Amino acid sequence: MSKKYLLFIFIYFYLSIIYAQKPQQLMPERTRVLFVLDASGSMNTKWDGDLRIAIAKEKLSDLIDSMKINGNVEFALRVYGHQFHHKFKNCKDSKLEVSFQRHNHSILNRKLQAIKPQGTTPIAYSLEQATKDFPNSSQYRNVIILITDGLESCDGDPCAIALGLQKKGIFLKPFIIGLGVGLDFKKAFECIGVPYDSKSGDDFRNILGDVIHQSIGRTTVTVDLLNEKNQAIETNLNMTFRNAVTEKTIYDLVHYKDKRGLPDTLDIDALITYDLKISTIPPVYKSGIVLKGGRHNTIRVKSPTGKLHLRMRASVEYANHLYAIIRRTNQLKTLHNQEVGKIERYLTGKYDLEIPTIPRTYFKGVTIQQGKTKILEIPEPGLLNVRDFYEGYAHFYQLKKGKATLVHQLDWNGRVSNKLFAFQPGKYKLVYRAKNAKGSNYTVVKKFTIRSGATSEVNIFR
Repeated sequence: MSKKYLLFIFIYFYLSIIYAQKPQQLMPERTRVLFVLDASGSMNTKWDGDLRIAIAKEKLSDLIDSMKINGNVEFALRVYGHQFHHKFKNCKDSKLEVSFQRHNHSILNRKLQAIKPQGTTPIAYSLEQATKDFPNSSQYRNVIILITDGLESCDGDPCAIALGLQKKGIFLKPFIIGLGVGLDFKKAFECIGVPYDSKSGDDFRNILGDVIHQSIGRTTVTVDLLNEKNQAIETNLNMTFRNAVTEKTIYDLVHYKDKRGLPDTLDIDALITYDLKISTIPPVYKSGIVLKGGRHNTIRVKSPTGKLHLRMRASVEYANHLYAIIRRTNQLKTLHNQEVGKIERYLTGKYDLEIPTIPRTYFKGVTIQQGKTKILEIPEPGLLNVRDFYEGYAHFYQLKKGKATLVHQLDWNGRVSNKLFAFQPGKYKLVYRAKNAKGSNYTVVKKFTIRSGATSEVNIFR
């Protein structure tokens, strides 16, 4: 088989793998929007030249009509406070009047016109009941738009209910549109979702349109990974977007930049508050990210990195399974275990390394610099061949600056003529007593020297 043919086969299979891989679909294409409309008695009051309920019906109806051509959006309508007079204070006065289905715009408008406000304001109960309104499907995003002119009047806790339902993934962060209710309203509803206060009927129409645009419009994001000079040059790092409310991972991506050095553009859901983790060593976090829906957003995260290369001449003594313990300088917590012989990326800064050779090798205050590779050379070990090594108790000490430091000990249960040990270069002694020896005075002490790549020998009984 010719080399050209083999090359052709390799390229064919490589391209087959590349083009067979499909990109992740980062969010569902379809959205379900549930309008929760306040029809309590206070909606009959005058506002901006008309009744609040009349303005709400008109603007909501206009919006629904404008969305007829969008096949990726379904609407439903829940109303509260419209079935019982307020004197009864019925705190379960909430009903799904129009369920989700495609092309139900005329049904929605007819139902809107028939609504007559008269009751109380069970917001918490209505949000709780809304969980039953959304059909169970992972192909849709579930959005709630609450339209009201007042606060909860049934001793419910809308904040706790909304937060609990978001944590269960029932629906996304709700929008709450107030009809001329003031700053206290916004403060009260910030715990639920995104509150707006309409100053007029036209303002309500504009806010309603903006909310729909945020809900279904294309939201894009680029992530700039910054170096120490705030230049967006870092890339190829794992980015994890988590829902800040549910703590569930939504997107797991590896950062990409094209040949021009520009990060790619991501289509992601704007109705989630995100916590972003960049998986450097140690990781970098950016919390509470709120995106502007229906437009482009840029997230900038400072994550300057350099590389660490741990080198040791090839050595069968450790069989390529020697790992360095990496810590921030003067900290006890282990950040990472890096295999000797490999190159890995770290945040810029100072690190301490502990390598479990015998004896252990330490590097203190190793500086990782932006865009550079720090090379650390680990001395190659040597071998100690212990002859006539029978069952017994062995203690190995490193001899350095007049001190003997225990570096290895062994209760040996075997019976072999030879035993090999790997040690770092230096001077040592072996203190040994055979298991069947009848007294401490049978202890043997042997000194030896280890040199890189060489084998030293100790004969216990000579």
